[in-house]
Amino acid sequence: MQEILLSFENYLLNNLPKSKSFHPYFEDALGDMLKAGGKRFRPMLLLSVIKSNKSLLISNSYPVALGLEMLHTYSLIHDDLPAMDNADLRRGFQTLHKKYDEVTAMLVGDALNTEAFNQIVSAPLHNDIKVELVKCLSINGGIEGMIIGQAIDCYFENKKLELNQLEFLHIHKTAKLIAASLKMGAIISEYDLETQEKLYNFGIDIGLLFQIQDDIIDETQSDEEAGKTTHNDESKNSFVNLLGLEGSINSANELAKKCENILNEFEEDLKDSLTELLSKYLYRHKN
Repeated sequence: MQEILLSFENYLLNNLPKSKSFHPYFEDALGDMLKAGGKRFRPMLLLSVIKSNKSLLISNSYPVALGLEMLHTYSLIHDDLPAMDNADLRRGFQTLHKKYDEVTAMLVGDALNTEAFNQIVSAPLHNDIKVELVKCLSINGGIEGMIIGQAIDCYFENKKLELNQLEFLHIHKTAKLIAASLKMGAIISEYDLETQEKLYNFGIDIGLLFQIQDDIIDETQSDEEAGKTTHNDESKNSFVNLLGLEGSINSANELAKKCENILNEFEEDLKDSLTELLSKYLYRHKN
């Protein structure tokens, strides 16, 4: 997977979005958060699934993987805005509204959101496949997924949610885009519908696990260690705020074990490909 990650990273850096205008810094701002790095977790989920079944389509799928990374990056840029989390740091760098200005950050987020779909429709894949990919990403990254999750997160600041409501929030805000990444890989790979659905549901579990882990990291790590603004969840509905640190760690352990068990149920090539990627993430809350 390391070779695929490096190849995708090279593709990303050579295909950064550009504006063709006389704006003094908008073009630089467009690429800043993409060049800043990150785990590239969602693109790598997609590519891991493709590797397991249709490895010859990996390079054809880089535009789709880049589209996923663009949409995720737009969500981070907007999440960091003063109207939301008002964060100073993302991926180890200044957030865009701090480095440039709030308007630039909003517009870069908007640009990456729309460019994500342009990347997908421009990929050298069959049109029927691309229609399904656009549908999957727009559902899970839009009003039925990430957006309603973000809306609930912001509206219910300083208002305590029940556990089932908290899970609903983070399934939509975080987990659905992770689940979509796996399903989109399965669509490209032409896995059967049952496998697509199983991968999607697995992604929901992985996404919830990631959110619990992020809440633990926010509580236990410094800005420098995490590469983003931490100790910023006091007014948020986080798992640590609801369950406590120990309860959150226990929940993460249980969910990580569940994900391990599901991994072992996949057919061999798919299991091996996903395990290669996920093994370093399942228990990252213990690091």
